[in-house]
Amino acid sequence: MSAGVGVMLCDDLIFFSRVAGKARAAGLSVRQARTPAAVLELARQQTPGGVIIDLHNAGLDLPALLAELKAACAVMPRTIAFGSHVEAETLRAARKAGCDRVMPRSQFVEELEADLAGWLTPTADPGE
Repeated sequence: MSAGVGVMLCDDLIFFSRVAGKARAAGLSVRQARTPAAVLELARQQTPGGVIIDLHNAGLDLPALLAELKAACAVMPRTIAFGSHVEAETLRAARKAGCDRVMPRSQFVEELEADLAGWLTPTADPGE
């Protein structure tokens, strides 16, 4: 498991670039996945410390993605999800699906710089 290395499910290149820039500035690395299948492919190559999920990704079946991610990784990476504040049901569904942290996009942006390192840190020590 790689602390400080993450995968971001996001098909918005401009927004991803903003997150990747903050990561680089903090000595971290975030790779972009435009589809849930790409998230799994990247996670199989190198288990990320965290996976950031844009809940508005087309074709996202979050419970299925989380189950496949858990099966693909030796230790489940931390999962951070964000979405529109006006779609409260989507945010509730992400919490119910098992994401470690769920927040509106505005809160994600506000907390990004201060919390990104923690988001990309595994929830459990692989030795446990």
